[in-house]
Amino acid sequence: MISLDAIEIVLIEDNPHDVELALRALKKNGLANKVQVLQDGAEALDFLFSTGVYAGRNYNSRPKVILLDLKLPKVDGMEVLRRVKADERTRAIPVVVMTSSQEEQDIVESYRLGVNSYIVKPVDFDKFAQSVADMGLYWLLLNKVPT
Repeated sequence: MISLDAIEIVLIEDNPHDVELALRALKKNGLANKVQVLQDGAEALDFLFSTGVYAGRNYNSRPKVILLDLKLPKVDGMEVLRRVKADERTRAIPVVVMTSSQEEQDIVESYRLGVNSYIVKPVDFDKFAQSVADMGLYWLLLNKVPT
């Protein structure tokens, strides 16, 4: 089991099928070794801010990218995005919204809050897998963030 302090990708997704597909695509491209899957917005906030059940996690160990669904139980993805981008300590973490919502208001609000990318999940498995793999490769290997 990987240390919670070595996580590179945080996948915040409540749909088990989408989680499985995303993990399979990341694994196929050698990017699934340091992924933390969180199934609701409250758990995501606890993980990212080292509170609740994740209070023992080193807060200074930040992921390289957050893959965020908008339609989440407990705390929705828009609120997770709002809190991540509003806090000086987490603002620089790239957040990629990965959602089925094509609503213009969701796209506009996500960018207003500081999302780094907004991707509508393709329905087709192969296209979905390719999208996840491309995102992982870009955000983990090509993108540079401040240390």
